[in-house]
Parts: sequence; structure tokens; C-alpha cells
Amino acid sequence: MKIICPNCLQINNVPKKDTYKKANCGNCGNSLLQNKIITADASNIDKIIDNSDIPVIVDFWAPWCGPCKAFAPIFGAVATEFPLKAIFLKVNTQNEQFLASRFKIRSIPTLAVFKGAKEVHRISGAMDEENFSKFVRSFF
Repeated sequence: MKIICPNCLQINNVPKKDTYKKANCGNCGNSLLQNKIITADASNIDKIIDNSDIPVIVDFWAPWCGPCKAFAPIFGAVATEFPLKAIFLKVNTQNEQFLASRFKIRSIPTLAVFKGAKEVHRISGAMDEENFSKFVRSFF
């Protein structure tokens, strides 16, 4: 399956397994098991969404948004639970107004889920950690 390295954004082919002991990026050598959030912008979002065989969870947010700030640590914590199961992106809609318009973001925070390069689900508003984890699992 195609996986985007969260460090160098290169595409990696990784065999699909239930669990992994080791998986490193063929370009930078960093572990693909350390699932970190990728800051997405107009220069990289299409590459990530179009080249991921696992769900891509995108958090559209802004730094002035109180619920966005409250949800940020939850988004970060849940992202670490799913190495090689989902990719997590954050799009700052204040800086990326073109992307906010392109994806028709009307309120924030908004979570959009992409599978097979297509948006399959969208939800607005913050969630607690348990519900967000369940939400992410529902796309495997």
C-alpha cells in the first residue's frame, strides 16, 4: 500500500499487515510508525490525498478559533494511535484561504476524511478523544 512519509512527504510502498515492528521511509530513513501530524498547504495536500491508500483525516482550523485550540491536543493524541492506519493533516484556514474555499469549509473546526483520493465524510465541531478515536476507526 502507498504511504506518505510524514517527515519528507515521499511516497513509500509498504506491505499491508495487521501490525508492524518496523517500517522506515525509503527516502529519509525515518520511521513510518511515528505517526505525526502533517501541516498541509496548497503545495502538498493533493500529493498526500492522491497518493495515500489509507484514510487521510484533515482538520481544517484557525489559530483564533477557541474550539480548534481545544481540539488540537485531542487530534494530536489520536493521531499517534494509528500508525500506518491513517494519515493526519492540519490545514490552517487563515493562512490557506484558497484551500478553505476549494474544500468549501463553512465552519471550523471541520474534519474531512479522504479515501481513494475522494472525500468520503465530513463533520464540523470538536470531539472528545474517545469519540474522535471511534470516528477514525470507522474508516478502516
